[in-house]
Amino acid sequence: MSSTTNTTTIGTIGAPSRRNTELAMLIFAVLIPVFAYINVGLAKTGSVPAGVLGYSLGLGLLAGVAHLVVRKWAPYADPLMLPIATLLNGMGLIFIWRLDQEPTLGKAMAPNQLMWSTLGVAFFLAILIFLKDHRVLQRYTYISMVVALVLLVAPMFFPGVNGAKIWITIPGLGSLQPGEFAKIIIAVFFAGYLMVKRDALALASRRFMGLYLPRGRDLGPILVIWALSLMILVFETDLGTSLLFFGLFVVMLYVATERTSWIVFGLLLSAGGAVAVATFESHVQTRVHNWLNPLELLNGGVTETAQAMYAFGSGGILGSGLGQGYSRLILGIAPKSDYILATVGEEIGLAGLMATLMLYGLLIERGIRTALAARDPFGKLLAIGLSGAFALQVFVVAGGVTGLIPLTGMTMPFLAQGGSSVIANWALVAILLRISDTARRPAPAPAPSTDAEMTQVVRP
Repeated sequence: MSSTTNTTTIGTIGAPSRRNTELAMLIFAVLIPVFAYINVGLAKTGSVPAGVLGYSLGLGLLAGVAHLVVRKWAPYADPLMLPIATLLNGMGLIFIWRLDQEPTLGKAMAPNQLMWSTLGVAFFLAILIFLKDHRVLQRYTYISMVVALVLLVAPMFFPGVNGAKIWITIPGLGSLQPGEFAKIIIAVFFAGYLMVKRDALALASRRFMGLYLPRGRDLGPILVIWALSLMILVFETDLGTSLLFFGLFVVMLYVATERTSWIVFGLLLSAGGAVAVATFESHVQTRVHNWLNPLELLNGGVTETAQAMYAFGSGGILGSGLGQGYSRLILGIAPKSDYILATVGEEIGLAGLMATLMLYGLLIERGIRTALAARDPFGKLLAIGLSGAFALQVFVVAGGVTGLIPLTGMTMPFLAQGGSSVIANWALVAILLRISDTARRPAPAPAPSTDAEMTQVVRP
């Protein structure tokens, strides 16, 4: 027998890196926004935009550097997340630039959004380079809770904008929305907390109508989170963040305990809290009223919700064409932030809108797949928490714009105008890639066996 024995197992082989697949898809993720940019220019002025070369090189450089860093520091990470995020961010820049061409929609915001996107990618790179192992975050479970609460409470001390207090103003930087960063930090806290407490929370005292009712003392955490979400809704009149905050906890609680009763209690508490707050909070009442009566005349004109409905209707199946819609009829900044999906639906139609939502769905699916593949409980809960927060935000925004639920004022990830949102979501993708790399990384090969070791094996 030779001195060493070379064995190969599935565990030592692991999953292929798929970095070349990622590179090929990144090329398409850059080319599609570039062609959309040219299309908008031809529709608006009849000529190719002068900045197309700079935009192409800039987006290509950002995607290329991100790919090289992933190839170096996370070689086994999921190959789809980076191309999808790049495509959504690139198309968001195109739609914001297209809306900048309408003089009635205020000053140009595409340059600022490009700057924030660059900072977001830089933050993405920093996380992949310096966060070697996602399990390090578990050490900061309770610190993250304190930081998240500070971020959620901070906007109360700043003036409200459009009836909601969700921004803080920093001299020299402008306005930031701390709730976008709080969703990531809250997911870290919930993952660390539930990993320790999930066995106690899974216990049930009795069964009623097919549901396992939790013990009274185990209801404490969900009641505290419910109260905090109501405080956010009351003092900041921020329906979106409160729904995201409470919904994220209920989703992670269900995943950790596998108890359907937590979902039922969560839905009942969220519905009861929303109804209670809506009875005396005028801002929430206005949004619910506009949702129920979208075609009602308001101040001599139709509501923004009605204009969004008209935009979706005029777009039809294939859309009016990039740059050929009438988003200028939705006054204010709303077309570039809250209602940017209306422009998507009008100019690239139902087909384009469904393709955009499918990109979001695919990114969420890859996050859930990462959670299933994670080898440690903390990684599983953190991945499902980040994916759940992203999914809830997409649902809340898309549901509000399409009239499924009242508008909440949150921003569509990567697509809508907003520096805080694009930076936070690039950070979210980076953490998911780190967890994915750890999950798909090949297991270390077993130590080689020598002849001396083999002779010590007792034979029957």
